[in-house]
Amino acid sequence: MRAASAPRRDPARRGAARALLLVVLAALLPAAGCADAPTPQATRPATAGPTDTALGTLDVVYLTMMVAHTEQTMEIVRLGRDRVTDPELRTLVAAIEVTEADELTTMRAWLRDAGPGATAQPHDHTGHGAGPADLARLRNAPAGQVDAVLRRLLGSHQQAAADLARAHVATATNPRVRELARRVEQSRTAEVRLLTAPAAGRR
Repeated sequence: MRAASAPRRDPARRGAARALLLVVLAALLPAAGCADAPTPQATRPATAGPTDTALGTLDVVYLTMMVAHTEQTMEIVRLGRDRVTDPELRTLVAAIEVTEADELTTMRAWLRDAGPGATAQPHDHTGHGAGPADLARLRNAPAGQVDAVLRRLLGSHQQAAADLARAHVATATNPRVRELARRVEQSRTAEVRLLTAPAAGRR
Protein backbone atom coordinates (compact mmCIF):
# COMPACT_ATOMS: atom_id res chain seq x y z
CA MET A 1 0.00 0.00 0.00
CA ARG A 2 1.41 3.39 -0.94
CA ALA A 3 1.40 6.19 1.57
CA ALA A 4 -1.47 8.59 1.01
CA SER A 5 -0.65 12.18 0.27
CA ALA A 6 -2.70 15.23 1.14
CA PRO A 7 -5.04 16.13 -1.73
CA ARG A 8 -4.74 19.47 -3.44
CA ARG A 9 -7.83 21.57 -3.04
CA ASP A 10 -8.76 25.06 -4.07
CA PRO A 11 -8.28 27.23 -0.94
CA ALA A 12 -10.87 29.74 -2.12
CA ARG A 13 -13.49 27.05 -2.67
CA ARG A 14 -12.69 25.38 0.63
CA GLY A 15 -12.92 28.71 2.42
CA ALA A 16 -16.25 29.47 0.80
CA ALA A 17 -17.61 26.10 1.89
CA ARG A 18 -16.45 26.63 5.44
CA ALA A 19 -17.87 30.13 5.64
CA LEU A 20 -21.21 29.13 4.15
CA LEU A 21 -21.83 26.18 6.46
CA LEU A 22 -20.75 28.10 9.57
CA VAL A 23 -23.01 31.02 8.69
CA VAL A 24 -25.96 28.73 7.95
CA LEU A 25 -25.68 26.64 11.09
CA ALA A 26 -24.88 29.61 13.33
CA ALA A 27 -27.96 31.42 12.03
CA LEU A 28 -30.36 28.50 12.05
CA LEU A 29 -29.45 26.46 15.12
CA PRO A 30 -30.79 28.98 17.68
CA ALA A 31 -34.01 29.35 15.68
CA ALA A 32 -34.46 25.58 15.75
CA GLY A 33 -33.94 25.44 19.50
CA CYS A 34 -30.56 23.72 19.07
CA ALA A 35 -28.18 26.11 20.75
CA ASP A 36 -26.53 23.16 22.49
CA ALA A 37 -25.82 21.30 19.24
CA PRO A 38 -22.21 20.32 18.51
CA THR A 39 -20.16 23.10 16.96
CA PRO A 40 -20.10 22.50 13.18
CA GLN A 41 -16.59 21.96 11.87
CA ALA A 42 -17.25 19.88 8.76
CA THR A 43 -15.44 22.20 6.40
CA ARG A 44 -12.19 22.56 8.32
CA PRO A 45 -9.62 20.92 6.01
CA ALA A 46 -8.15 17.59 7.03
CA THR A 47 -4.39 17.77 6.68
CA ALA A 48 -1.78 15.06 6.60
CA GLY A 49 1.33 15.08 8.72
CA PRO A 50 4.42 12.86 8.59
CA THR A 51 2.87 10.18 10.82
CA ASP A 52 -0.73 10.07 9.62
CA THR A 53 -0.55 9.09 5.95
CA ALA A 54 -1.19 5.31 6.04
CA LEU A 55 -4.78 4.06 5.83
CA GLY A 56 -5.77 1.04 7.90
CA THR A 57 -8.25 -1.53 6.63
CA LEU A 58 -11.11 -0.05 8.66
CA ASP A 59 -10.24 3.43 7.43
CA VAL A 60 -10.53 2.22 3.83
CA VAL A 61 -13.87 0.57 4.58
CA TYR A 62 -15.19 3.74 6.21
CA LEU A 63 -14.00 6.02 3.42
CA THR A 64 -15.46 3.70 0.79
CA MET A 65 -18.82 3.74 2.57
CA MET A 66 -18.76 7.50 3.03
CA VAL A 67 -17.84 8.18 -0.59
CA ALA A 68 -20.86 6.16 -1.73
CA HIS A 69 -23.06 7.76 0.92
CA THR A 70 -21.91 11.27 0.02
CA GLU A 71 -22.44 10.65 -3.68
CA GLN A 72 -26.02 9.79 -2.81
CA THR A 73 -26.33 12.93 -0.70
CA MET A 74 -25.34 14.95 -3.75
CA GLU A 75 -28.03 13.17 -5.78
CA ILE A 76 -30.66 13.98 -3.16
CA VAL A 77 -29.56 17.61 -3.14
CA ARG A 78 -29.69 17.85 -6.93
CA LEU A 79 -33.22 16.44 -6.95
CA GLY A 80 -34.52 18.94 -4.41
CA ARG A 81 -32.46 22.12 -4.45
CA ASP A 82 -34.28 23.90 -7.30
CA ARG A 83 -37.75 23.03 -6.02
CA VAL A 84 -37.37 24.01 -2.37
CA THR A 85 -39.58 26.91 -1.25
CA ASP A 86 -38.42 27.44 2.35
CA PRO A 87 -35.51 29.96 2.21
CA GLU A 88 -33.81 28.48 5.28
CA LEU A 89 -34.00 24.97 3.87
CA ARG A 90 -32.67 26.21 0.52
CA THR A 91 -29.69 27.82 2.24
CA LEU A 92 -28.98 24.72 4.31
CA VAL A 93 -29.16 22.49 1.23
CA ALA A 94 -26.72 24.78 -0.59
CA ALA A 95 -24.30 24.61 2.34
CA ILE A 96 -24.54 20.82 2.46
CA GLU A 97 -23.83 20.59 -1.26
CA VAL A 98 -20.73 22.76 -1.13
CA THR A 99 -19.38 21.15 2.03
CA GLU A 100 -19.89 17.55 0.95
CA ALA A 101 -18.49 18.17 -2.52
CA ASP A 102 -15.29 19.28 -0.78
CA GLU A 103 -15.29 16.24 1.53
CA LEU A 104 -15.95 13.93 -1.41
CA THR A 105 -12.90 15.27 -3.25
CA THR A 106 -10.78 14.67 -0.17
CA MET A 107 -12.00 11.13 0.47
CA ARG A 108 -11.64 10.08 -3.16
CA ALA A 109 -8.08 11.39 -3.19
CA TRP A 110 -7.16 9.51 0.00
CA LEU A 111 -8.54 6.28 -1.43
CA ARG A 112 -6.87 6.83 -4.79
CA ASP A 113 -3.52 7.44 -3.13
CA ALA A 114 -3.96 4.34 -0.97
CA GLY A 115 -3.76 2.16 -4.09
CA PRO A 116 -5.95 0.03 -6.40
CA GLY A 117 -7.08 -2.26 -3.58
CA ALA A 118 -8.73 0.66 -1.80
CA THR A 119 -10.56 2.14 -4.77
CA ALA A 120 -11.77 -1.22 -6.07
CA GLN A 121 -13.81 -2.14 -3.00
CA PRO A 122 -17.56 -2.35 -3.78
CA HIS A 123 -20.16 -0.93 -1.43
CA ASP A 124 -23.81 -1.76 -0.82
CA HIS A 125 -26.06 1.04 0.48
CA THR A 126 -28.44 -1.42 2.17
CA GLY A 127 -29.23 -0.30 5.69
CA HIS A 128 -27.92 3.25 5.53
CA GLY A 129 -28.64 4.78 2.13
CA ALA A 130 -31.66 6.09 0.32
CA GLY A 131 -33.31 3.50 -1.89
CA PRO A 132 -34.68 3.99 -5.41
CA ALA A 133 -38.20 4.40 -4.00
CA ASP A 134 -37.01 7.22 -1.72
CA LEU A 135 -35.36 9.06 -4.59
CA ALA A 136 -38.42 8.56 -6.78
CA ARG A 137 -40.65 9.94 -4.02
CA LEU A 138 -38.59 13.13 -3.93
CA ARG A 139 -38.33 13.34 -7.71
CA ASN A 140 -42.10 13.02 -8.12
CA ALA A 141 -43.21 15.06 -5.11
CA PRO A 142 -45.84 17.71 -5.96
CA ALA A 143 -44.62 21.30 -5.62
CA GLY A 144 -46.30 21.82 -2.27
CA GLN A 145 -44.75 18.71 -0.74
CA VAL A 146 -41.12 18.98 -1.85
CA ASP A 147 -39.89 20.68 1.32
CA ALA A 148 -41.45 18.07 3.60
CA VAL A 149 -40.26 15.12 1.52
CA LEU A 150 -36.75 16.54 1.26
CA ARG A 151 -36.58 17.17 5.00
CA ARG A 152 -37.58 13.61 5.80
CA LEU A 153 -35.29 11.99 3.25
CA LEU A 154 -32.25 14.18 3.86
CA GLY A 155 -32.74 14.07 7.62
CA SER A 156 -32.73 10.27 7.61
CA HIS A 157 -29.80 10.16 5.21
CA GLN A 158 -27.68 12.57 7.26
CA GLN A 159 -28.48 10.67 10.45
CA ALA A 160 -27.10 7.53 8.84
CA ALA A 161 -23.91 9.43 7.97
CA ALA A 162 -23.61 10.64 11.56
CA ASP A 163 -24.04 7.07 12.85
CA LEU A 164 -21.37 5.72 10.49
CA ALA A 165 -18.97 8.47 11.46
CA ARG A 166 -19.58 8.03 15.19
CA ALA A 167 -18.82 4.32 14.93
CA HIS A 168 -15.60 4.94 13.04
CA VAL A 169 -14.24 7.46 15.54
CA ALA A 170 -13.79 4.53 17.94
CA THR A 171 -12.15 2.22 15.40
CA ALA A 172 -10.09 4.48 13.12
CA THR A 173 -6.35 3.87 12.89
CA ASN A 174 -5.50 6.92 10.79
CA PRO A 175 -5.58 10.22 12.74
CA ARG A 176 -6.79 12.36 9.87
CA VAL A 177 -9.58 9.91 8.98
CA ARG A 178 -10.62 9.81 12.65
CA GLU A 179 -10.73 13.62 12.69
CA LEU A 180 -12.77 13.67 9.49
CA ALA A 181 -15.22 11.17 11.01
CA ARG A 182 -15.49 13.30 14.15
CA ARG A 183 -16.30 16.41 12.11
CA VAL A 184 -18.80 14.52 9.97
CA GLU A 185 -20.59 13.24 13.07
CA GLN A 186 -20.82 16.74 14.51
CA SER A 187 -21.97 18.48 11.35
CA ARG A 188 -24.50 15.84 10.29
CA THR A 189 -25.99 15.75 13.79
CA ALA A 190 -26.47 19.52 13.68
CA GLU A 191 -28.02 19.28 10.21
CA VAL A 192 -30.44 16.56 11.32
CA ARG A 193 -31.64 18.74 14.17
CA LEU A 194 -32.37 21.54 11.71
CA LEU A 195 -34.02 19.27 9.18
CA THR A 196 -36.28 17.56 11.72
CA ALA A 197 -37.11 20.54 13.94
CA PRO A 198 -40.87 21.18 14.35
CA ALA A 199 -42.17 23.89 12.04
CA ALA A 200 -42.82 26.25 14.97
CA GLY A 201 -39.23 25.89 16.10
CA ARG A 202 -37.91 26.97 12.71
CA ARG A 203 -39.54 30.38 12.86
